[in-house]
Amino acid sequence: MIERKILIVDDEQEICQLVGMYLENSGYSWDEANNGENALSKISQSNYDLLILDIMMPIMDGWILCKKIRETSNVPVIFLTAKGEEWDKVNGLKMGADDYIVKPFSPGELIARVDAVLRRTKNSDASVLQIGQIKINEKSRNTFVSDKPLSLTLKEYDLLLFFCKHQDQVFSREQILERVWGFDYFGTARTVDTHIKTLRIKLGQDADYISTVWGVGYKFGING
Repeated sequence: MIERKILIVDDEQEICQLVGMYLENSGYSWDEANNGENALSKISQSNYDLLILDIMMPIMDGWILCKKIRETSNVPVIFLTAKGEEWDKVNGLKMGADDYIVKPFSPGELIARVDAVLRRTKNSDASVLQIGQIKINEKSRNTFVSDKPLSLTLKEYDLLLFFCKHQDQVFSREQILERVWGFDYFGTARTVDTHIKTLRIKLGQDADYISTVWGVGYKFGING
């Protein structure tokens, strides 16, 4: 069995040690960071299977940290915090957290939530999707063009993956917005145009995989 590694981010070292002990007793390995900036540094240097974040921290709070993480990564996130109002929980989930636990917490509940989130997010074996010169590893979210790594934001990745899974199909901006951003997104269809523009720039000579269907929307395919 592959040991899963979890990063605990909390400015109270006693909490980190306590949570770490519970995780270790359940077969997980763990690391700790005591503020958001330290966490970002560790995330950039190591691969974690799950993050457990406090909200009220110095230098960079958990809200900002989660937002920054979600710009580039889909790693599972659980908030573990004393902020227990309904608005806090809703906001945490809207920001991209996979679960929200309020302190004080029981060891059994914590481990059950960790197990459940990892079960939901690990899925099966890694699957690699390749369309022409574009290659996407859906498990690691690594993307390559002509065997060169492609650095994408979270939404650029989601958009490219959506296109690759729907080759030669024409979608309106509104349909793309609903399928990629979700029905509860409050932005406009121009968001789609902006992201497609930046995605084309990053695809370079393969930008013509995404073609504009005038008066309708966009289509993705090897022949444009």
